[in-house]
Amino acid sequence: MRHLGFVLLGMVAASAVIGCAVSSAMPTPGGSKVGANPGNVVQATPGHLKPVGKHQLASFSGGCFWGTEDVFRQVPGVVATAVGYSGGIIANPSYEQVCSHTTGHAETVLIEFDPSKVTYKQLLNVFWENHDPTTVDRQGPDVGSNYRSAIWCFDAEQLKEARLSLQQQQKKLTHHIVTQIQTAQPFYLAEDYHQQYDEKHGTHFCPIGHGS
Repeated sequence: MRHLGFVLLGMVAASAVIGCAVSSAMPTPGGSKVGANPGNVVQATPGHLKPVGKHQLASFSGGCFWGTEDVFRQVPGVVATAVGYSGGIIANPSYEQVCSHTTGHAETVLIEFDPSKVTYKQLLNVFWENHDPTTVDRQGPDVGSNYRSAIWCFDAEQLKEARLSLQQQQKKLTHHIVTQIQTAQPFYLAEDYHQQYDEKHGTHFCPIGHGS
C-alpha cells in the first residue's frame, strides 16, 4: 500500500464498534493539530458549510470513515476534518440506520484545507492511493452501499478536476473504477464516538488496499 510515506495498520479488537474490519495496533505518531470543525459544520446546516477565509472544502467516501479520516489528517495543508453521512434519502441518519443499507448514505469525510499548502488535485491523489476504487459497495471485508467510493464536489472546478483525475487514474488500473463523482450532498455529522476515532484511540483502523 502507498500512503504518503507512512503505512496504515489496523488493530484486532473484539470490542470494535460495528462496521470497520480491523487488524494489528500501532501508536499514532505525534499529536495532531488538525481541527475537527470543517466548514463550521458543528453550527452550520448540512447544505450551508463555510470554510475559514480562503480555505476550501472537499469531501470523499472511501470505505470505513475511521481510516479515511485518519489518512487525510496526516496531509499537510488539511486544517480540519469530520466524519459523517452523505448521499442518502433521509435527514440526520443514525449509524445504525446507515449500516442497514436502506438510507443510501455513504460514510464520508468532510475536509477543510488551505489551498496555498495543498491542492485539490493532491487531495484527489491521496483519495485514490488509499482505497480500492474498483469494488462496488465494498472495501475489503466491509460490504454495503455505505462503503462505496465517491467524490462529493463543491463547485464546477472540483467536478472537472475529479473527472480528469479519474480518467488519469483509470489508465494505471486494470479493473474499471466505480467511484461516483457528484455534486456535494448534505453532510450529516456522525456520532461523536466516530469523530477522529483513530486519533483518540492511538491506533490505525481499517487498512485500505489500492486497486489494480
